[in-house]
Amino acid sequence: MKIISYNVNGIRAALNKGFINWLQAANPDVICIQETKAHKDQLILSDFENAGYPYQYWFSAEKKGYSSVAIFCKKEPKNVVYGTGIKTMDAEGRNLRIDYDGFSIMSLYLPSGTNEDRLGFKFKYMYDFQVYINHLKQQIPNLIICGDYNICHQEIDIHNPKMKDISGFLPEERTWMSEFINNGFIDSFRHLHPEKQEYSWWSYRANSRANNRGWRLDYTMVSETLKNNISRAYILSEANHSDHCPIALELKF
Repeated sequence: MKIISYNVNGIRAALNKGFINWLQAANPDVICIQETKAHKDQLILSDFENAGYPYQYWFSAEKKGYSSVAIFCKKEPKNVVYGTGIKTMDAEGRNLRIDYDGFSIMSLYLPSGTNEDRLGFKFKYMYDFQVYINHLKQQIPNLIICGDYNICHQEIDIHNPKMKDISGFLPEERTWMSEFINNGFIDSFRHLHPEKQEYSWWSYRANSRANNRGWRLDYTMVSETLKNNISRAYILSEANHSDHCPIALELKF
């Protein structure tokens, strides 16, 4: 199974940049999308169907044009779960899960801490999400949580490790990420590429992408129970529809 995760920073803008043709060429079994910034009634859904994805699930923020996640898949899941049941989290459309026999896949868009209020919200979200996942793992031990975590975990994941006072690389955020992983998950990319320095997000400022001054904010986290199923994990930096690029995970069952 090939799974791609992609923060498109606006699905309508990505469509105008050739997203559909790229999706057909990439050909994942499942694609988890973050920051769609759209409700499905604002899109032509048949475009995605014609690209080979008849099963589309959208979980949008209450506020139009903001946040929101989606999952497209070729094979129909046996169950779809919209949100977490936690009102403060679900109002922003940040979690969507599909269940297949034997494993589940989640599209996650963790908040960024752009100012003091949002940083507080981010930390509350991180705490609540960890509690939610701890309970979920008891029901579904085989979880794949794909998405934009808005955190660089290690110094190798950021072009300038001195930026310790900026949200996304704060010591407290990195500690949370370590604890999240230690609670039973594998960072699939780092697991297979312990020394590779690649990024998944670049600022639009100062020609950052061309100069590869990036951050690795996007992850495919895999339950330790699926460790032996991981065959490939890689970053598709050539895709250019967003300030992020897609990341991919391949599993063998």
